[in-house]
Amino acid sequence: MKAITQTAKGIIFLLAGMLVHLGLQADEAREIIGRMEDNMLGDASYTEMSMEVVRPRYTREVSMRSWSLGKDYSLIYVTAPARDKGTAFLKRGNEVWNYQPNIDRTVKMPPSMMSQSWMGSDFTNDDLVNASSLVDDYSHRMLGEEEVDGHLSYVIEMIPKPENPVVYEKVIQYVSKEHYLPVRTENYDERDQLVNTIHWREFREMGGRIIPSIMEIVPEDQSNRKTVITTHMADYGIDLQERFFSIENLTDID
Repeated sequence: MKAITQTAKGIIFLLAGMLVHLGLQADEAREIIGRMEDNMLGDASYTEMSMEVVRPRYTREVSMRSWSLGKDYSLIYVTAPARDKGTAFLKRGNEVWNYQPNIDRTVKMPPSMMSQSWMGSDFTNDDLVNASSLVDDYSHRMLGEEEVDGHLSYVIEMIPKPENPVVYEKVIQYVSKEHYLPVRTENYDERDQLVNTIHWREFREMGGRIIPSIMEIVPEDQSNRKTVITTHMADYGIDLQERFFSIENLTDID
């Protein structure tokens, strides 16, 4: 009986040690994702970007400007082509709004629309508007390290928390150890099938910090299509206030 008791105690201590180790790994993974998100967003930012939507029979280009304040406020304004100019997307906390100039209407986007295509691209509304938080809306687990496109990277599994309506059922995020920036993102569905892969490339200094200037998303089942977003300029020293991110400003951003 004494031997059994000692064995049981050993198992308990072993399990307790494993749980502590897993907890520390989860905390480390969460911290890495937080640093990555902070490096990408900054306290406040302004960017000018172009998006190229590549399809077998055509290529379409969209130009846009974007503002963000922390993780809770963002605004995207489309400047070209002419037929889409004035289209705007606003995030305020958990709310996302879309202004459509062709019908002069502002609509609040429900969570069910976050998984829909953004401006006919391979990105979802959630991808571009950042409606979900990579830190708060997911549980994190460290999977190890791997070299990706020449960058030694942390490999982190992110599973959405049950109460948060996010687009993907699992995300594998590769974060460079050097700059704490994304280098590859793999998005999976409820059947654990890879949906698409986002490649982050051409790291450059803009606005006083290093960021990936190209973000390319490739659907897993359609290799003949992709969407590429290029950042042409970025300002991380811009002075923005919460009042800038108003519904009224969606129709009067110029």
